[in-house]
Amino acid sequence: MLIILAILLIIQFLQPERNYRLEKTEADISNLYQMPESVKAILQSSCYDCHSNSTDYPWYTSIQPFGWFMAYHIREGKSELNFNEFGNYSARRQKSKLKSIGESIRNGSMPLSSYTLLHQSAKLSKEEEYVVLKWITDIQSSSFFKK
Repeated sequence: MLIILAILLIIQFLQPERNYRLEKTEADISNLYQMPESVKAILQSSCYDCHSNSTDYPWYTSIQPFGWFMAYHIREGKSELNFNEFGNYSARRQKSKLKSIGESIRNGSMPLSSYTLLHQSAKLSKEEEYVVLKWITDIQSSSFFKK
């Protein structure tokens, strides 16, 4: 029991790197496409913690192994989609990512249920789903997107 306690204590000193970059990049999705404030607020509250360069860390991520688990999810999320780096994607990848966002909202796979379990405010209401899906549809039908 003492060995387990010692290990739990020691791992507290092994904190993962934090995902903090407060400045907004020119490649941010909101700089590429017209984005209503309602969509921006929804994406920031439900998506940006794992899919941007700036995470709002809850208190429990200072405790290991929870911090490592969160760091892993953030790395995975950012590798799949990073809203702050969206402009660095090719036009084809942007189209694909927007389509994937819509599909993920429709099938309920995002935000992850493991995330919304502790972050109830990240769950999308039907109205929020509609707002984001309409925005994606509007972008996909725009002449800018069809280039």
